[in-house]
Amino acid sequence: MDTAPPPLRFTGHKYLTQRLVLSTLTGRPVRISQIRPNSPSNPGLASHEVSFLRLLESITNGAAIEFSYTGTTMVYKPGLLTGSVNGYGANGGVIRHELPEGCRRGISWFLIPLCLLAPFSKAPVNVIFTGPGAITSATPAGDVSVDTVRTAILPLYKQFGILLNIELRIIRRSSPGYNGAGGAGEVQLVFGHQVRLPKTLHLVNGGRIKRIRGVAYATGVAAANNARMIEAARGVLNAYVPDTYIFSDVSSAPYLPSNDKANPNNRRKTGVGFGMALVAESSTDCLFSADLASPTSGGVAPEDIGRQCALQLLEAVSKGGCASDIAATSMLILMAMGSEDVGRIQLGKDVLGTENTIALARDLQTFGASGWALRDAPDKKDEIIVTVVGKGVENHIKMAYPTYDNLTYCSMAFTDPTLPSSSSSSTHSTISTTSTTISSYHEQQVFEQLYSTPYAQVIRREFGEATYQVELLRLEACALRKQLAKKARRNKWLSVQIACEEEKRSVVKGWMRLKAAVEILYTMRAE
Repeated sequence: MDTAPPPLRFTGHKYLTQRLVLSTLTGRPVRISQIRPNSPSNPGLASHEVSFLRLLESITNGAAIEFSYTGTTMVYKPGLLTGSVNGYGANGGVIRHELPEGCRRGISWFLIPLCLLAPFSKAPVNVIFTGPGAITSATPAGDVSVDTVRTAILPLYKQFGILLNIELRIIRRSSPGYNGAGGAGEVQLVFGHQVRLPKTLHLVNGGRIKRIRGVAYATGVAAANNARMIEAARGVLNAYVPDTYIFSDVSSAPYLPSNDKANPNNRRKTGVGFGMALVAESSTDCLFSADLASPTSGGVAPEDIGRQCALQLLEAVSKGGCASDIAATSMLILMAMGSEDVGRIQLGKDVLGTENTIALARDLQTFGASGWALRDAPDKKDEIIVTVVGKGVENHIKMAYPTYDNLTYCSMAFTDPTLPSSSSSSTHSTISTTSTTISSYHEQQVFEQLYSTPYAQVIRREFGEATYQVELLRLEACALRKQLAKKARRNKWLSVQIACEEEKRSVVKGWMRLKAAVEILYTMRAE
């Protein structure tokens, strides 16, 4: 008897990757019909959509994909996320995914949903995107460049407690070829930080823009195009933010076989073009991005590309909130899949009212997630505070996390008088200290202990998000048991202190950090 839940039904090819990602994370099969049924030349799934399904099959175990004869209907039954494990599509811990020549979507179209799945996989994800259809720059179809994913999307995962062993390498740049198809670029994504649950996010202060960074790239054209784009962009941005720096990257155009029977060794140049990617960082670590590339038909001066990209960045900042259009979808999905707690994020009305964000809210409700609560921001009339309750999609796989050797830590179990106590006779905090030296310590366990205790929630409410952040100790440390116990009796908020051997006499007051190269590891345990 089949006890599998019935598939959720959707129509149309829009938001295909979004629905497949939610299906993989929640374990609900989906049935998508009416995929370009009225197209006279190319009905059904496009080449890039079939390529994404093959990518899903290579990083999962047990997934089943069924197509109709015309390709206008498909059924996807998700499997277990295994990552780049040998025997499941990977060779030597690396998956080489080739994009077909007729692909008109950029590599970022594959990267963004892959980054959403990577934290929940069994093993680290290591994928190399290559092939004649790999495009690293922005595309006419609306995809951002790989630089925007690297500088404006991946850094946001740090706010969910996902920050280690994440790297995006651009091995070979490329731009869209003839008619916007093909590029022959190469990009490698290494995502080695897997978590049980993403951290609950509270981001309601956009801050002020403190710096602007960017990349001007040219592929197969003169390097002077980069200088012209940078000068035009700085002419617009320097009036607002003096701390503006735009890098220049010049590379040769990739070559592809010409498929000429008369001369089989002949090669043709492809992926020629130039563009710019900008990112603005605020004082609260919020990121706003803009991306623009030269059209495949040509006829646009580099000065126009630089000026338009700078104006797009100013427009993204003017929308307000704590996330731009391209990053809001990823952040909302991680909040909805996170721990069963209430998270908040402040978005501009123009960002929240986009078609993509509204479709995401509907899809999340279809997959069983909670609805969003909206209220006006108290001090910003054009911004909305979105409250999201996490679904608690856990990663139950036992994973190997980065370890730190020669770590000496001191754990203190206590009961705070401000919290309900299991013992009615206890009116003050009871402290018991144990000092232990271990050869390795799982970093993720530290994160889980910190985020899951009620005591940590009180600290977040009383002292704010900055105090709640966790610092990992990488240096050899030695904790003085007597000093820590004495300090803990004075300050009930202190759970763990680790002092470097060079500064044994220094005892941290409250939540202050040690100087220079010393980091503090906090582990909180509430009765």
